Amino acid sequence: MKKRIRIMLVEDHPEYRDVIEIALSKETDLELVGEFGTAEAALRSLEDPARHPKPDVILLDLNLPGISGIEAIPFFTSTTPNAKIIVLTQSDREADVLEAIHRGAGGYLLKSSTVARITEGIRSMMDGGAPIDSDIANYILKTLKTASRQPHPAVQLSKRELEILSLLATGQQKKEIASQLDISVSTVVTHVNHIYEKLNVANAPAAVGKAYRKGILPTED
Repeated sequence: MKKRIRIMLVEDHPEYRDVIEIALSKETDLELVGEFGTAEAALRSLEDPARHPKPDVILLDLNLPGISGIEAIPFFTSTTPNAKIIVLTQSDREADVLEAIHRGAGGYLLKSSTVARITEGIRSMMDGGAPIDSDIANYILKTLKTASRQPHPAVQLSKRELEILSLLATGQQKKEIASQLDISVSTVVTHVNHIYEKLNVANAPAAVGKAYRKGILPTED
């Protein structure tokens, strides 16, 4: 039997927590293992794994009382390095998006997203994807393509790695890339891991951003 994806929800609005809880309860492969109204309470729970199993995915609001979601991201990544963080917020502020990704968030969804999009994003994250709201993704790519670039990138990627990185920049998932390039998913995963190591990043949005800034990926004229 396939292991269920364990999810922690950090959200200060009880009504929205209820919406997510009900939605996840209907999914056989998803399990809500903890829900908290503050980042501090969520972080404390991680100190007691006997009572609170460590999550695979953390759904994190940004506008929280006490420590904000953005401030809490490094604490979560330090406490649970294997957990993946999806920001789930009302904020579409450009500064919040870039700062959240910079600090380690692997996905960014708005609360206006459908329940289906959120559950799909959780599964995508566990498959190595980077769920990002379409409007947010367009903004990120536009910003990165107009950012200052280094004329001689120090990082050297192979032809295949550049090909895969370019496809990641369009939002394609690993399975889609494997199909398009007629190679196995495991081969794509290996190349992606090499890309992350060479760029010293943890996820696809960070890899794409760094590649544009360093001039590894070309900007559009």
